Amino acid sequence: LCEHHISGTLKVAPEHISDNVLKRMHKPDRSVFERFCRKYEAENKRIGKKQYMIPYFISSHPGATLEDACELSVFLKKNGFVPDQVQDFYPTPGTLATCMYYTEMDPLTMEPVYVAKTMEEKKMQRALIHFHKKENRRTVEAALKKVGREDLIPVFFSHKYHTKKRK
Repeated sequence: LCEHHISGTLKVAPEHISDNVLKRMHKPDRSVFERFCRKYEAENKRIGKKQYMIPYFISSHPGATLEDACELSVFLKKNGFVPDQVQDFYPTPGTLATCMYYTEMDPLTMEPVYVAKTMEEKKMQRALIHFHKKENRRTVEAALKKVGREDLIPVFFSHKYHTKKRK
């Protein structure tokens, strides 16, 4: 795959990193994506190619709390990912996620599902994924304060904290 089928950038769709949210998406847990990232990096190093990975994420998916969005932003910062593509969850007919959005229940388990429905929280979840954008600073700070994670404010906004850059 790395040697013959990628022309510099591999786009992948983990969609989230919180196991709580991934469960609602019916996707494997976070460790699967992390293992894939390590193998992708190792294989490119082995073959001597400088290739990047661009992950795609969804904010405010049914099941995603502000704490889950915070977990995702910490993962992005720690791993040097700066996502270009983020989609706010939008209900579309005929999907399990839309059923969860409207009923606030997982139709397969009948468990209650948290759904972010206010514009304020949806904006906060998206801003946490795009924490690197200047225009999101106030929203990110408000979100971090709301979940009691003021300790992360310097991590996201101080020049003292640097991470390796990935595309």
